Amino acid sequence: MSEAASASQIARFVGDLRTINVFADLPAEDLEWIAQRMEEVRFHAGEVYGRTGDPADYMIVLFEGELQVERPNAPTLTVEAGHVSGLLPYSRLMQFRGTARAVLPSRLLRLHKQYFPDMLHRSPILGQRLVALMSDRIREITRLETQQEKLMALGKLSAGLAHELNNPAAAARRAAQTLREAMEYVRGVSMKLLQYPVSDKQRETLLQFELELVKGVQSASAYAAAQKDPLEISDREEEINAFLEQHHVEEPWKVAPILAETGVTREKLEGLAAEIGGQLLNNGLRRVSGLITIFGLIQEIDNSTRRISDLVTAIKRYSYMDQAPMQEVDLHEDLENTLKIFGHRLKAGISVARDYDVNLPRVCAFGSELNQVWTNLIDNAIDAMGGKGELRIRTAHELDCAIVEIGDNGPGISAEIQTRI
Repeated sequence: MSEAASASQIARFVGDLRTINVFADLPAEDLEWIAQRMEEVRFHAGEVYGRTGDPADYMIVLFEGELQVERPNAPTLTVEAGHVSGLLPYSRLMQFRGTARAVLPSRLLRLHKQYFPDMLHRSPILGQRLVALMSDRIREITRLETQQEKLMALGKLSAGLAHELNNPAAAARRAAQTLREAMEYVRGVSMKLLQYPVSDKQRETLLQFELELVKGVQSASAYAAAQKDPLEISDREEEINAFLEQHHVEEPWKVAPILAETGVTREKLEGLAAEIGGQLLNNGLRRVSGLITIFGLIQEIDNSTRRISDLVTAIKRYSYMDQAPMQEVDLHEDLENTLKIFGHRLKAGISVARDYDVNLPRVCAFGSELNQVWTNLIDNAIDAMGGKGELRIRTAHELDCAIVEIGDNGPGISAEIQTRI
């Protein structure tokens, strides 16, 4: 390149730098010094400027086009025309942390880091501006990463909530469909019962028997107690089935399991048969089994809808919907609401050990943002344990601070990346 061409090129570089705010008002001799050491580079659309791991040795000033830096598991950074980017003075950046690519035909000037000390010595004001520029860039990257973390937390929250809501919703739907069939069944059996002459005593005995068994189904504790031993239920079912066959009750294989789960005994059935007679026993017991099924389905629907309601309440409290951003929050309640969101993942083989300080006072905090912290910590712990292990949550009160510790019995953080925490 000739001397005249070099001088012309330097003059053009100076003119270009004058269009950039951080260089615009610098003395001509300083700009000329910088321009003399800069190199012009052009890229076609799609051309790669640098890849992950390549040395980051240059400060760049983009005049035309647009660059994008695609980083793994991080937001894409965009450098537009008129911006200064790349390695800046005092930056600890050593290598490209992603793939830098031109998305439009681009033209830039770049300055090697070997000239940084002399440049800062010649123009301290430029150093201050570039440091301020680096601070702005750090804030922008932090904002983008925070936004991505929130979106990731929202994605996990949505997936967990959808999974947790789907089970009770599906159970309620199945129960409602089965309930229609059970109602038709009971109506048909009741119509058959009306065909027989029934005394007041027989009607009262059968009604009392129905009420006794149905109340047992409606009482969750009693119903659970009657079902606690599978072997006992199996033996009772066998005895009841033999009784039903002996008294010619239709479809005994359907009626026996339902009666066995209520805890009724063969002796109780023998007493009923003696009081109402064999003529009413067939349709009477079939009606009772149908009513038990109906009340069991009603209880299932009630439990399912209550579970849905509890989840909706938990998510409202988790997100602090319709509430002030900062307020006094109950850390234990927030931790429990977060655990509910992860219910589907904890069921796979993770036990939760809670060590809560019952005297822990409420704290003034941004509740929804604090819940994102619990979400990330618990999610990381579950991943670290591979879905199986013990999740430990401890709270304590120390001076005027509240302590929350979340741990797991996974392998821990490898030494190679501990410095990045």
